[in-house]
Amino acid sequence: MRTRATFFGHPIHQMLIVFPMGLLPTSFAFDVVYMITDRAQWLDISFWLLLAGIISGLIAAVFGFIDWTGIPKGTRARSVGTAHAIGNVLMLSLFAASLYLRMEAPTYWQFLLSGLAVALGVVTGWLGGELVDRLGVGVEEGAHLNAPNSLTGRPASERS
Repeated sequence: MRTRATFFGHPIHQMLIVFPMGLLPTSFAFDVVYMITDRAQWLDISFWLLLAGIISGLIAAVFGFIDWTGIPKGTRARSVGTAHAIGNVLMLSLFAASLYLRMEAPTYWQFLLSGLAVALGVVTGWLGGELVDRLGVGVEEGAHLNAPNSLTGRPASERS
């Protein structure tokens, strides 16, 4: 199925997700650098990366939601898209909580929340890849909206 939100024929959501996917994990990487070096400038950089990543993630989410509404109900693609969306909302919420905690003195909670968010982002990124690469969502008409799971190679109906 073709995506509903395009710019010169290309899916907008897929163009925008590169920003939060780059900014948010990099903010966590700079948190780790801070923990190793104890130099406060890494926390400052991480703060601004988090802020930019959350904002860009929210913008990308708008276009992801537009695309999700176009996925036919009752398809595997719809359920994968739903899990992808819920996971990304949770991930952005964890990053936002980490950002909020940074308003005060550094604590390990902000680092823990960002680390959990990065781990969740790996899962939701894989789900997004499943939607595009395996199921063809946002790629072409006649997409394979009920293709089997890429981990098992078998449709869900054939697994025990």
